Amino acid sequence: MKYLGLAYFTPEKFAAMAPDDVKALVSQCPALDEKMRATGKVLVSASLGDLDTWRTLRPRGGKTQVTDGPYTESKEVVGGLFIIEADSRDEALRIASMHPAATLGEESGWAVELIPIDFFLGE
Repeated sequence: MKYLGLAYFTPEKFAAMAPDDVKALVSQCPALDEKMRATGKVLVSASLGDLDTWRTLRPRGGKTQVTDGPYTESKEVVGGLFIIEADSRDEALRIASMHPAATLGEESGWAVELIPIDFFLGE
């Protein structure tokens, strides 16, 4: 089974952190990302770009309308994603728990949401 992991953060909390604290937090991420990839179960892992560069496309009046920014208004924003292939939900949870957003960053509102994928292209 494949699972999509969405790594969330709270922009306001992250922005309120001291620059040295942000640097210290972010510097811990590569080792945790590598630990997760070393399981051999990670198919995709990515950080998402700056929110100011996001665009939303939606149908309006028979045409595609493009607007700035994330589509949803929320306190938390997706900052990264990963796809893992696991033999069980417990294995998927174990692997997802290695992601930096599941391990670090409580002060910046980090969290991971793990979602089963019903359909995956390439299979």
